[in-house]
Amino acid sequence: MTILGQFVLRLVFGTSLAMACTPSRLVTSGYYRNNLYVLLGLNSLAGLVAWAGGSSGLFPLWPPLVAAVASYVGAVCWLYEKPRPGIAALVLIAATALTGAWLAGAPAESAPAVLLVLRYLDPLLGGLVLGVTFAAMLLGHWYLNAPGMSLNPLKRLVLAMFAVVILRAVHAAFGLGLELTDASFELGRWELGRWLFVGLRWLAGLVGAGVVAIATWQTLKIPNTQSATGILYVGVIGTFLGELMSQLISNETTYPM
Repeated sequence: MTILGQFVLRLVFGTSLAMACTPSRLVTSGYYRNNLYVLLGLNSLAGLVAWAGGSSGLFPLWPPLVAAVASYVGAVCWLYEKPRPGIAALVLIAATALTGAWLAGAPAESAPAVLLVLRYLDPLLGGLVLGVTFAAMLLGHWYLNAPGMSLNPLKRLVLAMFAVVILRAVHAAFGLGLELTDASFELGRWELGRWLFVGLRWLAGLVGAGVVAIATWQTLKIPNTQSATGILYVGVIGTFLGELMSQLISNETTYPM
């Protein structure tokens, strides 16, 4: 359940931050309003996961609750065409979700500095990969409702997607390298299934996501937003699968990957 809650909070963090960074003067308010309802549903799911955890304390309840309230307030702001408070609500959602993800997966304070850095970067970079890709797909879909919008916001999200995938790949490679060179690592203890998970994590969530970003960028040069959105759907599936594999692997290893 903690993995599910972590995944949802990371997705909420990245999506809300990507939406907040999307220029509202170039995108109609419906994009923000409708997708804040999506964030409301995701935060409600995270709240249920936290509530199901009961007194275990592994997953805090207040971050998804605060983010859910902010999602509703933000949707109302965009309903009445109030972009500044609407963006402020998105920033609050992002900060609260990231805090919740950090609290749910905080390493011991006595851990080595490099492990602390990698563990705290894990929800940050993972959330950006998930959220930027998801927000780009949602924005691409919104062009069906407002075909006259400028393509620049979508292009910016696609560039951001490629950049965060590169950063995430560096982070994952560093964690994998440290895990394989750790003194306590024993090659024989890693079963075939774990190696398959690592391979799937890289092929779907990193290499595949990078290819999707490049293909989407080339498609937008035509331009063809419908085809670009279809490609981004594949990217969403790949990043979801890759980040879930990452969480499952990192839950059993010393270093996140």
